[in-house]
Amino acid sequence: MTAARQEFARRGFYGARVDAIARRAGVNKQLLFYYYHSKHGLFHAVLSQVAGELEHALAALPVAEGRPLERLERVLQAQCDHLWQHPELVALLAQAGRADLAPFAPAIKRLVVLLAEGQGLGQVRDDLDPHLTAAQALVLLVGYLQLESAIAASAPVLGADEPALRERWKEGAVSLIVNGVRSS
Repeated sequence: MTAARQEFARRGFYGARVDAIARRAGVNKQLLFYYYHSKHGLFHAVLSQVAGELEHALAALPVAEGRPLERLERVLQAQCDHLWQHPELVALLAQAGRADLAPFAPAIKRLVVLLAEGQGLGQVRDDLDPHLTAAQALVLLVGYLQLESAIAASAPVLGADEPALRERWKEGAVSLIVNGVRSS
């Protein structure tokens, strides 16, 4: 799985070669096809693994306390932190098709539940679809991290080094999402 994760993250789904993955893993290509049935099956297994890691990181959060928007803020910050710590996840998510995102349903559902709970309490706008909004939040985080090098190139203009810029961006993105869903 480690070899497949690295190959897919580095070369993308279409550029990755199963024989290169097998060589790096020290197994034969037929064994990979036996267990995963296809290159897409192997890719889906990698996505399932990284989605499980993200869900494990989010499950460790103390999100039971506080108002829904406060909890939403903590979850979004944790998602952002996890994505920064695992840049290969960003590369994998960026190339995943709609059907490939099924393993990430628990992470998205976590946001959906908080948004719906906030709607029930009048804290979140009623005109928002919690499912769409949760997916958009994840897209915002992944999109930034894909473009981070271009954004960091403008750091002198922004007056921040990379770690400070990342932290400011995280605060800004989370604030944008939370304030964007907040009811008036």
